[in-house]
Amino acid sequence: MISLSNLTMHYGHKTLFENVTLCFDPGKRYGIVGANGSGKSTLLYLLSGKERAIDGDISMPRHTRLGVLNQDHFQYEKQNVIDVVLQGKPALWRALQEKEQLLLKDSTDEITGHRLGELEEIIAHEGGYNAESFAGELLSGLGIEKSYHFGPMAALSGGFKLRVLLAQVLFQEPELLLLDEPTNHLDIISIAWLEHFLQNVFTGTLLVVSHDRNFLNAICTDIADIDYETVQLYPGNYDFFLQTKALAMEQKLKEIANQEKKIAEMQAFVDRFRSKATKARQAQSRVKQIERVEIPEIKRSSRVSPVFNFQQRRPSGKEVITIKNIAKAFGHKQVLQNVNITVTRNDKIAIIGPNGIGKSTLLKIIMEELSPDEGTYTWGYEAHISYFAQDLSELFKENKTVYEWLYQYGTQETIGTIRGLLGRVLFSGDDVDKSVTSLSGGEQARLLFAKLILGKGNVLILDEPTNHLDLEGIEALETALNDFPGTLILVSHDRHFVSNIATRVLALTPKEVRDFTGSYEEYVAYYGDDYLVSTPSLRHTSREKKDVVLEDSLSYEKRKELKRLIAQLSKKNVRFEKLIESQENQLAEIDAQFSADSFYHTATPEKIQSLQKAKQQLTMELSESMEMWEQSLIELENAQTRLNDTQ
Repeated sequence: MISLSNLTMHYGHKTLFENVTLCFDPGKRYGIVGANGSGKSTLLYLLSGKERAIDGDISMPRHTRLGVLNQDHFQYEKQNVIDVVLQGKPALWRALQEKEQLLLKDSTDEITGHRLGELEEIIAHEGGYNAESFAGELLSGLGIEKSYHFGPMAALSGGFKLRVLLAQVLFQEPELLLLDEPTNHLDIISIAWLEHFLQNVFTGTLLVVSHDRNFLNAICTDIADIDYETVQLYPGNYDFFLQTKALAMEQKLKEIANQEKKIAEMQAFVDRFRSKATKARQAQSRVKQIERVEIPEIKRSSRVSPVFNFQQRRPSGKEVITIKNIAKAFGHKQVLQNVNITVTRNDKIAIIGPNGIGKSTLLKIIMEELSPDEGTYTWGYEAHISYFAQDLSELFKENKTVYEWLYQYGTQETIGTIRGLLGRVLFSGDDVDKSVTSLSGGEQARLLFAKLILGKGNVLILDEPTNHLDLEGIEALETALNDFPGTLILVSHDRHFVSNIATRVLALTPKEVRDFTGSYEEYVAYYGDDYLVSTPSLRHTSREKKDVVLEDSLSYEKRKELKRLIAQLSKKNVRFEKLIESQENQLAEIDAQFSADSFYHTATPEKIQSLQKAKQQLTMELSESMEMWEQSLIELENAQTRLNDTQ
């Protein structure tokens, strides 16, 4: 159990929370929510020891394994990806490194042999025999291809490096896990995998800050709400918390209204009878009662919502943009191939697909930031574009104030108009004199939306616009985009956001480009949970099932072929099962030799190195066998389903 006692935290004159006393129970998963700047990340820093509170205490059991998501991937640039993950368990990593150094010696004396035995105990205790396999599973689940696992971190992009660091902290298997915006650099498939892992594999206590409403709903058992200068715990997920908090506020307002009504009635009695001798004593009694009535205080909420209102200066032509056969590769990696779509006026298009498939690349091509290798695109008549790029840092390098930065995009506007717009996106008072270089990610995002509002474009192109917004900002943006009368092209991994906005879906998949007219939910119903379900055996799409129904009158010969295929696949699965059993037995025999008390005293260095190589080779072969067996099982299940549906 982690307990906070009278915890207080200020920054200058700003109070984040004070006199907070509560407990985080073991095994529960807490979502930490609150407005930007309310103290969500600060609470994680206090729990991790990175910061110290102004007052109060934090207590947790001694030797608690604490897992904190590291953000500094630069220190690992020259190291192999798999090694970075293994360093999540420092004791295991040190033992593995020392063991490797000892095994490189030409001879093994008694002292070395004894030390190797001690190291084997540490490795076994830390789960070292399955460590590499577990690390590989984490990396693959987070969307990092196996071909990168044994390569250097420098080969990965910044977003994928952060995924490796997420794998590192999950590999640690901490008792207390602190995650700050873990889904920011994940695609929908990886988010679904992370949800499954935190729900079904992780057994410790979790505190997570996230702006992804679906993610909070999926994983949270409780919500820690930072508001009104305190931290309040609510049972249930995010949606249940919203209902509970609203009911609590409603009850408090009713209590205040009742107390005020009671005071008013007593005051009326006092005013009426104070001057009458026969009622003077009763009137004085009422005065004392009024003095004793306590009206509950309602502090000002730290939650404030920006107001976004996108208007178009004039409508575009009917065809907004026509994209024909766009293709793009980076080196040997093909990210876009045969992309064809005609966007029409008032479309609200969500571009979806796994990370690295080319969603942002497509936006950069039509915004002329990149050139396609093949294909063309043509903007339609009167198409005026407003663009929200995923990387905001390039826009805010100049040392200008917030007011100066926005005014340069609206020099024809009055001072009152610019200041009014800044106020609506939550820059008021001295905030407008802050340098844009000092703004947080959320503040930068709101300021960029103010620029888009000023521009009055009839085409909004938004690349991951919710990444830095708090939940109130996301809801305000969702409302504004639904009200926007123009055309929207959107890339986002936020399922709730996409589901409530998109009227058309462009899905970039490894096999094809799908252009679907309808909401995201309708897309999922038609094609299946391609981007929501991470377990391969569950990825039987609704489209595939529909195709089966259409062929329910298979001929006798085709059914015979299906039965023959099922028999072949069944035999294939049996062979894989026997192979896997054999490989597991061989690995167990090697581990048994390593665990023997006298092994390192009697075995030659050549024998030890030979067994090490054999174990490494067997581990790789077992992993490949498991993959092929899983794929074979999926093929068998598909074939059996097809045969059953046609009988």
